[in-house]
Amino acid sequence: MFKKISALFLAMLMAMSLMACDQKLEEAPDDSDDAQTEESVSGEGLNGPVNLTLAAQEVGTGAYSVAAAIQSAMMKGLPEGSTIDLTTNSPGGVGAPVLIQNEECDLIVSNAGPSQWSYTMTPDEYDFGGCTDITTLGGGLGHTFTIVMFTQKFVDETGYTSLEEVIADRYPIKLITKKNGSLGELTAERVIEACGSSVEDFLSFATWEKTGTDAIKSGLQDDLYDMTIDHIDAGQATTTEICLTHDMYFVQLGDEALANMQTMGYAPIVMEAGTWNGQDTDINSMGSQQNVLVPASMDEELAYALTKAMCENKDEMAQAVASLGYFDPQTAGSAEMCGAPLHPGAIRYYEENGYPYDA
Repeated sequence: MFKKISALFLAMLMAMSLMACDQKLEEAPDDSDDAQTEESVSGEGLNGPVNLTLAAQEVGTGAYSVAAAIQSAMMKGLPEGSTIDLTTNSPGGVGAPVLIQNEECDLIVSNAGPSQWSYTMTPDEYDFGGCTDITTLGGGLGHTFTIVMFTQKFVDETGYTSLEEVIADRYPIKLITKKNGSLGELTAERVIEACGSSVEDFLSFATWEKTGTDAIKSGLQDDLYDMTIDHIDAGQATTTEICLTHDMYFVQLGDEALANMQTMGYAPIVMEAGTWNGQDTDINSMGSQQNVLVPASMDEELAYALTKAMCENKDEMAQAVASLGYFDPQTAGSAEMCGAPLHPGAIRYYEENGYPYDA
């Protein structure tokens, strides 16, 4: 009798076990669907992990911090197992397009103006020209502006408050800026051209010293020079110290000069009153904001995923670097924020989300 009961009990256990197995088999597709849903949030459209390099500047610089914030945001859009390695071989925004053109990295942070000049000009016209294989995922990653300052001593002694008047009168003004190849130096060239003069003609009556930030600071503080031009963000250390230790006059460029700069790859921006010590009024300026460059040959699905991740994690980027809080997908695809053409993958993302863009 016991054997019969035991046999019956074993049979019942086997039946229950089989039922459990059947239930697990029925539930398995649901678990698989959940996993697929989670994966679609990151790297949707990509077949597998990707390994990319993002060129940044030296560790500890503001530029490196920006690149690291972008890296972190973009990783959220890639399949599990993907990597974005930060390298420190970026020459800065001006030379950045060349690294993409030469396939020395997959991503790099540049600026709209230099991107436009590199894409549209030949090497004979511009040292970093001929970069026709560059595209961008979007721009507007920052809040930089052009600043033009006279020393107050120069204004008091000459009566000049306008750079256009100085150039029209061919006054022998003494200009000091950052070194060759910096965006500050190139922006000074564009300002002079926007005011109606070639650089060559300007140098026929004016002097122009190109040097490091310490020499700029001491040269203006000692009134060895009359003016400076730079492309910077609020709080830049050298300009902050100059304005705290010396009386400076903040020059407002005219409407025509500002419009000319806009055709050169700059976008309108306001340098608000109080940005610098002694600045009592708003200054209408032009800025060349940061963008992200990629090769034109980048896979469309990958460019789409990176653009999506950058746009949809913008709050995280802003928490890491305050200036990235100005990034706005509504304007990220505009020509004045990008400089170079948008990658087709970026265009598809902006189109799908109804964001304006310039093809």
